[in-house]
Amino acid sequence: MTNQPAPGVEQRRERPPAKPGPVSRPKAGRVLTQIIVAAAVVAAVLGMIIPLPRPAIVSLSPAGGVGVAVLLVAAAQLARLRVRIGRGTVSISWGETAFIIGFALAPPGWLPAATLLGAAGAWLLITWLNDQRVVADLAHLAASVSLGAAGATAVTYAIAGPTAPVESARTQVGLIAGAAVYLVITLGLAVLSLSLHRDAPPTQIAVRALHAKLPMFVGNVLVGLLTLFALVNAPIWLLALPPALWLLQRTYRYHLRAEEERRIWEAFARATSTLGGSSERAVAAAGLRGALDVFGAHRVEIEVLQPRGASPRRYAADGAPQEQAPGALPGAVITRTMTVGGAPVGELTVWLAEPTLPAARDELAVSAYGDALAGALHDAAAHERLARLEAKVAHDGVHDPLTGLANRSALIADGDAMLQSFHRERQVALLLLDLNEFREVNGTLGHQAGDAMLCTVAERLVDLAREHEVVARLGDDEFAILLPTVATLADSATPLHEVPNPLPRAVRRASEVVDRLGLPMEVGGVRLVTEVAVGVAVSQAGSTDLAELIRRAGIALDQAKELQVGVAAYDSARDASSTDHLALTAELHDALTADDQLVLVLQPEVDLATGAPTGVEALIRWRHPRRGALSPNDFIDTAEHGELLGPFTRYVLDRALAAAADWTGQGLDLPVSVNISARSLLDATFPAQVADALRRHRLGAGQLVLEITESVAVSDQEVVDEVIAALRDLGVQISVDDFGTGFSSLSFVTRVTVDELKVDRSFVTSMIDSAAAAAVVRGAVELGARLGARVVAEGVETTDQRAALLALGCTSAQGYHFSRPLPADKIVAALHQLAQAAPPKIVPLRADGAS
Repeated sequence: MTNQPAPGVEQRRERPPAKPGPVSRPKAGRVLTQIIVAAAVVAAVLGMIIPLPRPAIVSLSPAGGVGVAVLLVAAAQLARLRVRIGRGTVSISWGETAFIIGFALAPPGWLPAATLLGAAGAWLLITWLNDQRVVADLAHLAASVSLGAAGATAVTYAIAGPTAPVESARTQVGLIAGAAVYLVITLGLAVLSLSLHRDAPPTQIAVRALHAKLPMFVGNVLVGLLTLFALVNAPIWLLALPPALWLLQRTYRYHLRAEEERRIWEAFARATSTLGGSSERAVAAAGLRGALDVFGAHRVEIEVLQPRGASPRRYAADGAPQEQAPGALPGAVITRTMTVGGAPVGELTVWLAEPTLPAARDELAVSAYGDALAGALHDAAAHERLARLEAKVAHDGVHDPLTGLANRSALIADGDAMLQSFHRERQVALLLLDLNEFREVNGTLGHQAGDAMLCTVAERLVDLAREHEVVARLGDDEFAILLPTVATLADSATPLHEVPNPLPRAVRRASEVVDRLGLPMEVGGVRLVTEVAVGVAVSQAGSTDLAELIRRAGIALDQAKELQVGVAAYDSARDASSTDHLALTAELHDALTADDQLVLVLQPEVDLATGAPTGVEALIRWRHPRRGALSPNDFIDTAEHGELLGPFTRYVLDRALAAAADWTGQGLDLPVSVNISARSLLDATFPAQVADALRRHRLGAGQLVLEITESVAVSDQEVVDEVIAALRDLGVQISVDDFGTGFSSLSFVTRVTVDELKVDRSFVTSMIDSAAAAAVVRGAVELGARLGARVVAEGVETTDQRAALLALGCTSAQGYHFSRPLPADKIVAALHQLAQAAPPKIVPLRADGAS
């Protein structure tokens, strides 16, 4: 009977000898053995002392009967079969047959002693043949069988009595009952012994033992009774007994072998189902436990090959100190190479405790288990490689590969989490560092020297960092230090009623960094001094995020470089224009889809003599949600040089024509002027867009004046001329805005027919005090008369300017002197007011008399 508890795991242990010797018995097993042996001796002595008349079954001398009984018991034990229960084994013999025949031949009182003697002799022979002389085990087994015989004898004698013949039902019932008691006692002692070793719960052990023993028990009883019948009635039939016993023995063996194979493969299925694991160690531990359970092994070793020629890693587990059954043959050592797809994974070695299966079956089971274990080890190795790769990717994703510092993404993620955990009013700071003339180091000493400098700088920053400060490399020669607390660094002299200003201390901290990094270092064999520029940004934790802090510190860093100083603090005044410029395109895109941001305002053009309206110029204003009211000068360049020019032009044109349709519907036949970018005249589809807009608002083409700036003159003349010609074919009027500010205007009007010249306000404003300005205005008026175009003076604000323009022959003007720009819902009333105030005089819209 053997016992092996759950295995442990060890590494790099030397292999044990192939034939492990007996080990010390557990204390509980030794106590149980002593009790059984003592009880067996007492039962044998009492049986010999107490005179019990022998049943009149077979006529044989007492000594001869005892001798025959001894031989029968020895033969029954030598023909034993074994069944594995848990990690131990129970021997199943012909003991019931030997008892039934021995009860008929020997004096009943002597039967326990004869059984003890026969069993001891048989086990001595077995252990001597196998060179395993374990006295305690031998005594335990012999005593157990003797106690079974004692109990069986007492029950049978009590039922059958001393005089009942063998053919009587009383005797047969007694013998069957005695055989049952023999089974209960011997099997119960075996179950008790296995339970002490905690191989399995007692109920489970008993059920499995009975399942294996019952068929053999029935056969043993039948053989015993039939043998007695033959002895009494027809001894000749005893000649048929050996072949019958041989057939029964083989039947029993096959039955037990089938049960053992079923048990092994059930254990195999359980063991292989637990082999999965995420690490080699976990799989190896499960493999060791499973092998010990499946094979009832004395020892198991797993050797796992390692990549890149490293020494194999070895795992091993032994069964617990076990009670080796007397006569158990030393288990075979089976070693199998484990492979996956032809590639070796390692070796599996199993030391079998005893040969419960033929060697071929053992080898097949070990090979199959090794294949399953190889697959699990291969999967675990792949899982570990994948885990290492994922860990490396995760590490590289948040660390700079050169310096090992946190990278930009890690700084932003960790910094944002840190800020969110702080009180909203807690002051934090970011120092953004840049190494001056780092490129010169790379260019002169090489990139290897540059990398060495960056690593040295990183080490100094880490040494300089205080608790909870985060140091990161953002890229190239740019580093950052996040100061998670600045308010506590305020000067102790600050009055308690005042909020301390964290900026001076943050700047002082930056100066410390500059001084520390400015210490000499040796790079590439050259002693260097690193000059550093630092930008400092301070903010409350609840009012910003890390990306914004980095941006602000970057603006401060640019200022430090521009001023050639070591440290500069963020100045919001320097930030507004740059950030607004970057955001303006996106904000203008949003404004085009909003209803209340881009607002159309309209300024009348009037007759200088009468003040009657002659036209209206459409202007656009932007009610910016953050910056307030913006004039066209603040955003027109953004529209003209981006992808929004088309949508913006269509937006303004649509609003202007809608307003013109409104006043036209109220009896005011006045054109509306819209400023057009030079890029619009490079679009061959623009005339069609204008025609579509006029059609939608049901306006005549003559009611639209397109004002073109002088920049058109330097554009592609051929394309511009074709577009303008198409517009004129529609009937749209063309005006030259800001006339007189450059020579391009003269070039343009010489090749394109125009309907209007608008004199730039700069000449109108200074014409009273400047003869040159007055000459320009006069020249524009005279040119307009010769070209047949009307002339409109812009920016008229005083009565003197109006009189001077009239004296020069200018007929139209616009400006605050007549009306400020008005929203569309107020322009109709203003136009009516101007028309009603004018004297009754018809003023032609065109110098050639066309209206």
